[in-house]
Amino acid sequence: MAFEIKDIDESRAPLLDHLIELRTRLVRAVLALLVGFGVCFYFADPILGFLVQPLKDAFPEGEGQLIFTKLPEIFFVELKVGLFAGFMVSFPIIANQLWAFIAPGLYANEKKAFLPFLIATPVLFLGGAALAYFVVMPTAFRWFLGFGGEAGGLSVQALPAAGDYLSLVMQFILAFGLTFLLPVLLMLLHRAGIVSREQLSGARRYVIVGVVALAAIVTPPDPGSQLILAVPLLILFEGSLLLMRLQERGMKRRAAKESASAAVSTEATEGKDASVSAD
Repeated sequence: MAFEIKDIDESRAPLLDHLIELRTRLVRAVLALLVGFGVCFYFADPILGFLVQPLKDAFPEGEGQLIFTKLPEIFFVELKVGLFAGFMVSFPIIANQLWAFIAPGLYANEKKAFLPFLIATPVLFLGGAALAYFVVMPTAFRWFLGFGGEAGGLSVQALPAAGDYLSLVMQFILAFGLTFLLPVLLMLLHRAGIVSREQLSGARRYVIVGVVALAAIVTPPDPGSQLILAVPLLILFEGSLLLMRLQERGMKRRAAKESASAAVSTEATEGKDASVSAD
């Protein structure tokens, strides 16, 4: 049986039914988040150990530690770890519930247009998060630790607090994950006709300045992490322009096919009408 995407559902549910449907989807999304939080909170120690690995690798062998200066701090750190990891784990279910609520109100061609963006969003976010974890954080932490040593005859050592470190890690992951969604945003704007490829190409120099400024804002003030974020974003921008060109070509081909089909249909109709008149 062939897979088929249907147009807007035939039913015309009243507003109350839509609100009930929205409540059901929200409840399922919240339940998924709570379950993800519960599971991740149970495994908070291993997850925190995974998150501190870049800092551990940045320290010399056998050195380095995380401290907490307030008694409940480490408990709240584990709560943040559970919530952060739980959201990551449950995001596919949350996104599925959002799509299930929106999809019945879309035409078939709109569903086909949105599905690639829905699939690309978690892939690009995970790509940005992986770049932050495996490349940017180790580089930035080694750079930060390089400022240690002596000052005025006193030893200057890094003693990062667990809460501050977790906030920094979340900043890295969210900043890189969200900024890697730039192609999705640009493609949606292009699909909606808000911006054109020619406009973006003409504004390339301003985009470069904006990307560098964004990298300076969302990353710590070391040039290495800023450069590591700016370069992939510029590559993604150029890739978006290429995808827009391919998208425009595909739209032109479909428009040409539709015009040809309409012309053939018109000719057939006119020929049939002519034959009926002759009879």
